[in-house]
Amino acid sequence: QVQLVESGGGLVQAGGSLRLSCAASGRTLSPLPMAWFRQAPGKERAFVSVINWTGASTTYADSVKGRFTISRDNAKNTVYLQMNSLKPEDTAVYYCAAARSSFYKRNYQLDDFGSWGQGTQVTVSS
Repeated sequence: QVQLVESGGGLVQAGGSLRLSCAASGRTLSPLPMAWFRQAPGKERAFVSVINWTGASTTYADSVKGRFTISRDNAKNTVYLQMNSLKPEDTAVYYCAAARSSFYKRNYQLDDFGSWGQGTQVTVSS
C-alpha cells in the first residue's frame, strides 16, 4: 500500500494560482496512473484530473480544462497539480489518489483508486 500526503493548499483570491503536491511513500508509484479529486462542502468527491505513468497521457474534468495542469516527477515519487485562474467554485478539499491498476483509461471512478491522501484545503475568495 502506498501512503500519499498532499500539500500546497491554502487561501487565494480569485484569479490566483496554487500548486498542489502529492508525495508518495511506502512503495514506488510506478507504473500507476495518479489522479486528483476534490470535494466541496455538501457535495460528492469529484474527478479533477489523471495522469499516466510516463506523463504522456492526461485527462481533465471539463470544469478545469485550460486552467489546471497535472504532472509527475517519478524520480521524486511526487505528483503535482498546478492550478491557475482559480475561481470561487474551485474551493474544495483536494485529494490525490493512486490507481489500483496500471492500465490507463480516460474515464475513472472513485473505485478505480486504492490509495488516497488525507486531502488539502483550497479556498478561493471572490
